[in-house]
Amino acid sequence: MFGRVVFAIGACLALSGVSFGQVKVIISGGFAPAYREVVPEFERTTGISVTTASGASQGTGPDTIGAMLRRGEAADLVILNRQGLAELTAAGKIVAGTDVDLAETLIGIAVRAGSPKPDISTVDAFRQTLLRAKTVAVPGSAAAGFAEVLRRLGITTAIEVKIPSRGTESVAMVARGGAQLSIQPVSEILHMPGVEFGGTLPVELQHRAVYAAAIVVGSKQAEGARLLIAFLSSEAAAAAIRSSGMEPSSSPWQKCREPRDDTQDELESSSTRRPMGCGGTSWIQASHLLCCSAFEMARIECCAAPRI
Repeated sequence: MFGRVVFAIGACLALSGVSFGQVKVIISGGFAPAYREVVPEFERTTGISVTTASGASQGTGPDTIGAMLRRGEAADLVILNRQGLAELTAAGKIVAGTDVDLAETLIGIAVRAGSPKPDISTVDAFRQTLLRAKTVAVPGSAAAGFAEVLRRLGITTAIEVKIPSRGTESVAMVARGGAQLSIQPVSEILHMPGVEFGGTLPVELQHRAVYAAAIVVGSKQAEGARLLIAFLSSEAAAAAIRSSGMEPSSSPWQKCREPRDDTQDELESSSTRRPMGCGGTSWIQASHLLCCSAFEMARIECCAAPRI
């Protein structure tokens, strides 16, 4: 399936005749492990070069994605948690309608490698584990959610909470012994050096972190960014997403399977009528192409449409 997906990507690019430059991405830590694994295949298949910068989804420091965009750092595409994306959208930094959910993960705990894994199987057990810990580390993007957990447990002032800006920093604090636990998305814990995954929070306190991609206002490579979003949300990325402790989100192209609207009817009746072979059942908009099912179904069916 993977081979057919990437073959379809290459075929649609060849049919498009579009030349793509370098796509610039700013990504937070939650989706980064899966992203790093699959981007080389996207580059090899498409010939599109991708450069990547890293920033926090949320927070008040200078290394958040929002702060990076505000000070003028160039980007075509951002990947971060949904709360952070909502903030960027409200600030007018995101092209409307380009956001796509990529994956989701639960909140878990990290403990220092080799140390006993605490009991967090119930709400009361988790509460006792927190009270026994001298210090708990929480990245800035998860701080508000953890504060609510502490409030619900009635121990807001009973433990010391350290809030570094990045998930890698909170995990590193545990690895160094500067904190007994870190609370953060599971995908930010697995495969990190010096720590072990200690389990997920009880369901009553659980929060599902959703990571999404969107195109940045002012992007100079919007077409290439759309293709990268489509690749990351396709079956080609699913295995890497799962191995990083996440689950792929449901297909972002469900709207393409709904009855066709008036705009689509106009496209089909115009001088840019779809060529024979386009099934029209599922498509993604990329540059001046509507590539039908190329990424999810690996069928090479492309239809022409005006540049968007």
